[in-house]
Amino acid sequence: MKTYPDSVRFLYSLGNEVKTIKLGLERMDALMAELGHPERGYRVVHVAGTNGKGSTCAMIESGLRAAGHRTGLTISPHLLEPTERIQIDRQPVSEEEFTRAFEHVHETALRMVDAGALDGHPTYFETVTAMAFWLFRQQGVEWAVVETGLGGRLDATNVVQPSLCVIAPVDFDHEAWLGSSIEQIAFEKAGILKPGAQAVFAPMRPDAAEVLEQRARAIGVTGVRAADTAIEDLHVDARGCRYTAATPARYRIECPLAGEHQVDNSRTAMTALHLLGVPREAIERGIREARWPGRLDRIRTAPDIILDGAHNPAGVRALARYITSHFAGRRVWLIYGAMRDKSVDEIGDVLSPVAGEIILTAADSPRALRPDALAPLFDHPSVRTAPRLADALSIVAAASPEDAIFITGSLLLVGEAYSLLA
Repeated sequence: MKTYPDSVRFLYSLGNEVKTIKLGLERMDALMAELGHPERGYRVVHVAGTNGKGSTCAMIESGLRAAGHRTGLTISPHLLEPTERIQIDRQPVSEEEFTRAFEHVHETALRMVDAGALDGHPTYFETVTAMAFWLFRQQGVEWAVVETGLGGRLDATNVVQPSLCVIAPVDFDHEAWLGSSIEQIAFEKAGILKPGAQAVFAPMRPDAAEVLEQRARAIGVTGVRAADTAIEDLHVDARGCRYTAATPARYRIECPLAGEHQVDNSRTAMTALHLLGVPREAIERGIREARWPGRLDRIRTAPDIILDGAHNPAGVRALARYITSHFAGRRVWLIYGAMRDKSVDEIGDVLSPVAGEIILTAADSPRALRPDALAPLFDHPSVRTAPRLADALSIVAAASPEDAIFITGSLLLVGEAYSLLA
């Protein structure tokens, strides 16, 4: 019998989930068949996209749970513990449940490798995805909200047979795997669309939307555009947004997730829940009670400390808009760190104008980009480097109670911040 630390060590030994990714569904198809197709034991909402897919998943799951359903949720990456990746009724599974699922999937995979039915052990992401699907069936989940890992068409999660497909905004990220143009990336995201499933598209750039709609038409799926639902009486502040959806039901939406982009994310989640027939009261309560750590999450005040995993260009632009809208006139301290596999060329140009003080640091990972390698990207009069987050926090200890401190970039760095501060 393995322990939880044993399970985690083995998963990490499989290599970084991005660097060792194997796009393709052959291993997952074979593994699901051997496990008795657990992914078919409940109804599925499958969510892809570049930015906003996680918070959209969180709101959809919350709405389904508010309607009385037993829910499963898969997310990636995790902030503190791998158990966060598999949630039932919004609670991470226990270490014991995680270990039991790991043992079952791992031993099944080893038997298949020995029999020649698999070309090798499933990757980190494939293994945890299979564990989630198996646990959901074991725990009697009625609805699973499944977030894709990378892309969609060849992502390990794409073995599901969804009732509803949701595509959040498409932008540049993971170009080495998904393509160098928006059209190519959108094509990969559109790969989750399946005949017989309903589809909802978030408001997004026209070149991406056209690719999605072309794919939907080709397979006979009607894509419902969240942007077609007008909103009235919109109010956005530093803590979230509220508005009325101009539908016959007149949904009154109060979203507690910060950032102007959450207006469209919540509108997408509302559209998805409406399409699934969730009652109005459950939709409103579900979105009102949704939570999504690590994204514009204020964890302290006086000074404000806000954590935000803005790990790609679109996320950084959203962060800059948030700071400009809600922190004008305040001294902003920015602690930023990135991974080597991320596109960082434009980060400095976007963040330099909104920060008074910039401290560049690195997460505790061999994939972290060195702070001194980031420094040339920032044309700013006050840029300092700190080898680790703890060192950066020592620098911002000089902040006054009226200041605001943002810790951003890699989600791994944000996870470290929770450990040190929350």
